[in-house]
Amino acid sequence: MQKPGAVIETVAREFQGPSEKKRVFAFNNYVDKIFETSFDYLEKILTPRELECLITRLRRRKLRSTQECVKYFNQIFCDIIKAKHRAEYGFRDAELMKFINSPESNAKIIWGDCLSVLRKFDSESVHLMVTSPPYYNAREYSQWDNINDYLADMKEIIQESYRVLDNHRVWVFNVGDIFDNPNTKTRSVWGKTRLPLGAYFTRIFEECGFTFVDDIIWDKGEVQTERKMREGKPYPLYQYPMNCYEHLLVFHKHRLDLTKYPCPRCGSLNVNGNTQSEPGLQSWECKNLSCFERSKSNRGKRFSLKTNIVQSKESQSKQNRIDVEFLKKWRRDIVKFSPVIKINSKGQNKLGHSAPFPKDIPEMAIKFFTYAGEIVMDPFAGSFTTVLSAVENNRIGVGIELDKEKYFEIAHRIFKNKQGDFLRDTVVMGEIDFTGEQKINRQLNKF
Repeated sequence: MQKPGAVIETVAREFQGPSEKKRVFAFNNYVDKIFETSFDYLEKILTPRELECLITRLRRRKLRSTQECVKYFNQIFCDIIKAKHRAEYGFRDAELMKFINSPESNAKIIWGDCLSVLRKFDSESVHLMVTSPPYYNAREYSQWDNINDYLADMKEIIQESYRVLDNHRVWVFNVGDIFDNPNTKTRSVWGKTRLPLGAYFTRIFEECGFTFVDDIIWDKGEVQTERKMREGKPYPLYQYPMNCYEHLLVFHKHRLDLTKYPCPRCGSLNVNGNTQSEPGLQSWECKNLSCFERSKSNRGKRFSLKTNIVQSKESQSKQNRIDVEFLKKWRRDIVKFSPVIKINSKGQNKLGHSAPFPKDIPEMAIKFFTYAGEIVMDPFAGSFTTVLSAVENNRIGVGIELDKEKYFEIAHRIFKNKQGDFLRDTVVMGEIDFTGEQKINRQLNKF
């Protein structure tokens, strides 16, 4: 067995070669060319052990074509940089991450308080987050002493989600404005007022580092109540419209990362910083004069880590193609579809949840903002609509739910006993339980 660092010492000697003026490479493929322009930066940015790992993995794989060499070098380098970033966070739960990354299940249910569970996750290990949070004092299971306690809890969760969400990825947050007493000035029955939760959450997301992208309006259709029409008072200041919409707030995470990333055309790390196309989204320009893509003015390829992802052949493959009719449905940022009908003809709640959100919402988020095989998380899983939609769209669904007593049977009915060929053939449910741990937020009902 070689001593630690032996591989890198050997390669360094090979790079130095018989002459100080000429480096000799030992991969016997296009990786030699990549290292010729990148080795100085690799030695600067990686530890000897990390560089040894990179070299060993490159030598272990039989790489033939130039394209294959560029792709694989890019993949391994990005993996190592991601691992370096994750190592900065020292509180991961190995058992949980083994469960998340296991191929044995694609519908992963985590029972426990979402804040404490999120703190157990690897940094940047989830590709999309989508949820509808418990609304302030709108249901028996979501009670807080006042609006400030509610927003403080939500901010802690969103702040932790910033760490867990992968860089340059998306949060889709469904919330509606409500009419209730904030309990900050009076607890009188006359203290109710319109609470613009959409505005409050937008501010919180921005304070936590996210970039606001859009507020897609969910038009819920004609209201089903005659309440507040005040037909007997058809005069000014007596009348106002009924609320019939909710927000689908879309946010980007762009953690500024000044690490140089390989050019997607030639694989070289001989790149210079170009600009930030969005705040925190660093782009680069290839300075390798032998690159396969140069402009008419001899400028190098310009790219970012995000464009490397979205412009790859894998991301634009058939399995990630979005149906034309689906695109038409979501062409405008005001979209009309009906709320979930949860009460059947017998007056029974057939879903077991008092406020389920439509599958339309996670389906849009999943198809627009993830690729096949990626991880989609709902930190307030409830009746597991997001997890189900993720599995149906060939993604990995992860749902965190605190109230195991209420939703255990629902989860098993959906994922283990559901009738229908599709689900029976494709859903493999896994569970992990952290409900025994102390809940760490300000919510009044602790379950």
